[in-house]
Amino acid sequence: MFTSTKEIEIRYAETDQMGVVYHANYVVWLELGRSQLITDLGYSFIEIERQGYVSPVMNVNINYKASLRYGEPVFVKTWVKSQDKLRTVYAYEVLHKDGTVAATATTEHIIVKKENFRPISFKKIDEEWFNKYVEIAEQQA
Repeated sequence: MFTSTKEIEIRYAETDQMGVVYHANYVVWLELGRSQLITDLGYSFIEIERQGYVSPVMNVNINYKASLRYGEPVFVKTWVKSQDKLRTVYAYEVLHKDGTVAATATTEHIIVKKENFRPISFKKIDEEWFNKYVEIAEQQA
């Protein structure tokens, strides 16, 4: 199964009064992980955006398992969980340096026309990229 890993250093500004990473920062890290996966596969959403399409998030689900603290490195492991005609579901593990799972998550995205936000099939936009995502999702099934 193809996965991508992004290392992130926890900044002080990302923590709360208890020195623990504030929960909303995980969403930013998921996006960094998704971007890393796309880059590692050799694709770029900039090209799709230039064609007049964007990929909004339709759903985010995060399950918090263990606290993360300032000064620790964190690793976001990302893969494609599923790909159908319209939806891409990315899966994530947010890990401590020792591999302990701090959180698991999924995000669901679609591709829409920028001008009117009408959904369009990913396969129609970039068939090669779509097929790569289908292949990755099938590997984990």
